[in-house]
Amino acid sequence: MIYYKKKEEVRIIREGGKRLSFILESLIKEVKPGVETVYLENIANKFIESFGGASAFKNYPMGGGIYFPSTVCISINNEVVHGAAYPNRILKNGDIVDLDIGMEWPVDEKVRAEFKAPVNPHSKGGGFFTDMCATVGVGKISADAKKLLKVTKECLELGLKQVKPGNKINDIARAISEHAENHGYGVVEDLVGHGVGYFAHEKPDVFNFMIRDNSPENITLKPGMVIAIEPMINEGDYEIKVAKNDYTILTADGSLSAHFEHTVAVTDDGCEVLTR
Repeated sequence: MIYYKKKEEVRIIREGGKRLSFILESLIKEVKPGVETVYLENIANKFIESFGGASAFKNYPMGGGIYFPSTVCISINNEVVHGAAYPNRILKNGDIVDLDIGMEWPVDEKVRAEFKAPVNPHSKGGGFFTDMCATVGVGKISADAKKLLKVTKECLELGLKQVKPGNKINDIARAISEHAENHGYGVVEDLVGHGVGYFAHEKPDVFNFMIRDNSPENITLKPGMVIAIEPMINEGDYEIKVAKNDYTILTADGSLSAHFEHTVAVTDDGCEVLTR
């Protein structure tokens, strides 16, 4: 089921997105050789609490009785997604690190009253969800790594340009996949973007690779949809594998992987990036 958000709900998702963007930018500024992942985690939790929000990812069910252990997904080098802050790791010069963070906002009743926020009936916290990420270099990184980050970020921006009423999911997928593949990169196919707002993850699936044009999942974009677009691009092959912890996703060939994401609303005449 696809949930269409009311304008008042989009307003609150936008306010949450502004705060989430501030948190992510704050984390990026702290990325340098020698920094510990738990240090970044603590910064994120401090800001989320101060804003009257709640982590969208900590204790998120991963299946098989496994719950994600941290607020920030910190995926390093060949980790595609779902790297965690725990156990603590130290960032090294030359690493690339994907910082992926989601927040439910507002869950604090005083903050909700201050912003005259509607209550999300689908969540016990009553707030609305946003999701975003960026991959950055640690210290001095290789020219190949710089190119991968640049192209993956471009993939996201090209995908965002396709978000408008009447376009389809494949318009987003085509823009992303063609740009990545033109540079010889692999587009991860086992993981996709998603709807967001009432839940951290909801329908529709937002593919980064082409599906059949007549597939029922190749839906038409309509005003009121709120989606997270998140190209996951591998320097090598598109195939992935699961780490021994049963939740971190790795490139199958050990190559570097990059990941960028924004939450975006489909509007009457185009789109609005809510986590800019």
